[in-house]
Amino acid sequence: MAPAVIRLAVPVRLSLGASLLLLIAGMVAPSSIADDAADAATATPDATAADAVAVASSPATQEAIERMRSELQVLASDEYEGRGVGTEGLNLASEFVRQRFAEAGLNMTAHEGDPFQEFSITGSPTLADPNTLSLVHGDDPPIALQFDSQFMPCSFGQPGSFSAPIVFCGYGIEADDLQYNDFIGVDVADKVVVMVRRTPFQSDPHGAFGLDHGSARHATLTTKLSNAFRRGAAAVLFVNDPYAARAEKEGYESGIVEASERTITASRQLVSAWINQGGDGAVDTAALEQELRAAVNHLEGLEQLLTNHNPDPLMEFGYSGTRSGRSIPVMHITVEACNQLLTQAMGMTLAEWEAAIDADGMPRSAVLEGWKVEGVCTFETPEVPVANVIGMLEGSGPTANETIVIGAHYDHVGLGGEGSLSPGVFEVHNGADDNGSGTVALTELARRLAERETPLPRRLMFIAFSGEERGLLGSAEYVNNPIVPLSDTVAMLNMDMVGRIEDSKLTIYGVGTSPVWDPLLEEYGTDFLMVKEPEGMGPSDHASFYPHQIPVLHFFSGLHNDYHRPGDDWEKINFEGIADVVDFVEALTIELAEAPERPAFTEVQGNAQLTRTGNRPYFGSIPDFGTSAEGYAITGSAPGSPADRAGLVAGDVIVQLGEHQIGSLDDFDLALRKFMAGEEVAVTVLRGEERVELKVTLGAPRE
Repeated sequence: MAPAVIRLAVPVRLSLGASLLLLIAGMVAPSSIADDAADAATATPDATAADAVAVASSPATQEAIERMRSELQVLASDEYEGRGVGTEGLNLASEFVRQRFAEAGLNMTAHEGDPFQEFSITGSPTLADPNTLSLVHGDDPPIALQFDSQFMPCSFGQPGSFSAPIVFCGYGIEADDLQYNDFIGVDVADKVVVMVRRTPFQSDPHGAFGLDHGSARHATLTTKLSNAFRRGAAAVLFVNDPYAARAEKEGYESGIVEASERTITASRQLVSAWINQGGDGAVDTAALEQELRAAVNHLEGLEQLLTNHNPDPLMEFGYSGTRSGRSIPVMHITVEACNQLLTQAMGMTLAEWEAAIDADGMPRSAVLEGWKVEGVCTFETPEVPVANVIGMLEGSGPTANETIVIGAHYDHVGLGGEGSLSPGVFEVHNGADDNGSGTVALTELARRLAERETPLPRRLMFIAFSGEERGLLGSAEYVNNPIVPLSDTVAMLNMDMVGRIEDSKLTIYGVGTSPVWDPLLEEYGTDFLMVKEPEGMGPSDHASFYPHQIPVLHFFSGLHNDYHRPGDDWEKINFEGIADVVDFVEALTIELAEAPERPAFTEVQGNAQLTRTGNRPYFGSIPDFGTSAEGYAITGSAPGSPADRAGLVAGDVIVQLGEHQIGSLDDFDLALRKFMAGEEVAVTVLRGEERVELKVTLGAPRE
């Protein structure tokens, strides 16, 4: 009897080959191949800290919620261009905050007569004309390389023109501790230096330059550039190392062979289970279906990596950022272009040179006799004017000279590019949560506290920071040029991303920076399930105040799939949750302002972080900082990422990666670096009370 057409119990996205196998077996219909695919509180004018928390939901609270909703719709509109540095939208946002502070009744003249503390930020570098590069050998006609296909300027260099002889300096490494130095025996002063990316002996992960020895610093572009710059080089040309591309492709190809065999085996086992089920009832094929799905997912992931593999990609302009201070022109050339130099001057290709180095460990640097390079590197790095917006409420009484700073940054990442987590997508990143949510919370808090009939005993300073996304630049500007002495600043409360509160979870950083914080949080934070992090250093503006021995608190509702992506829009914001945060911070502010003594400062070791970066395989999980789970908890997976394809979902807690136990995000980050792109890794997660095992095919590093 012919086997019946059976639908799989779980949706399996099949490659064409796997689909045909099941179609032949009669296990899927032909059409299925195409088908697979809170309550908040508002203080009265003379409310106490307890009143600010205890008042139940009221018309005034609803008015505040609607006010913040209306304000955020403006700040997170396309007209404001993602509030990126260099956009007119950022200027519109600073004026918007100024108006809200003025309407609240704050003192707007504290900074030299106006609310704007102006400073400049180095803008994103942009290519200009001309950019040329030619290889010249004796009296032969110059070999002009093609921009964007054979060479690309690097933003961490410096614009300028150069014409000089060429020195090939291998990997550009100076490692006396490892008894390896590419600069011995060659003079690079006033020369163009050609250097290869990464390090020797890559086939040996435990060798002299392996991770075991902590020598990854020798592979960084900036270290290599510094080695050449310090020796007086005129310019630098980087070239990709052949080993990395070759090993990557070979890994994909061998992986595809193994994954194909696994897929066929899994398909046959599933077919056999259905054919041989007999008349005693249905066979439980869930485990076989899960294995087939994992096999197909792994195969398709490898196929995609191989299809998209570029053996010699040029670094995109802007990669590795900019270099502060002086530099020299830096360009990236192709292996093919480099081989034109090496074969004639050294009698070997780059791949042959690399093999010779790996064979005996002896540097082979040389002056490329008869060759010189002529080039022009042109790009612009503008200085962009930006401003913090500052409003003040004066205190009254013997502690009136002491200040509480309440802050939130109002900038975001603009139209994408630098800072965006959507590579290649250039559209408005509205930043409703990051940090439109904190900005409207700040203006609402200013409004409430300014309405008090009786001034608080201590001064309140409200600061909307700019430049946070470029490295806490606005808050750094303030602490370097404070309006009131930092010695008289008793605390800093910061709100950055408070718009996505779920299940009442709120993470608070800096809890260890003063002994008063924990009891105050317990007293006034009863509306929240709080995750308390002790560190005062971390990825937001409070970190600029902490080194000055100022107690800090940073309020954060958690990362999500829209973080630094175009989807961070106002429609996804929990405005009732923001109102709860405003209530909470208002109560804390009043308590701090009325306390007889300023809060004591406590130093805390460590640096809290939201994300990890680096040259490691791409996984695609999003950390959940709103839980104290014993493992690496996630709020979800980036769409289309390896984690997403494998089925990791919000709420999962990763406790095992391969053979590595995972107890925290740090454990996960270090363990992930032990694997390579294209490798299938077993991942164990806790999903509620259930222990679930999944298979993830790691993606190429997101450098």
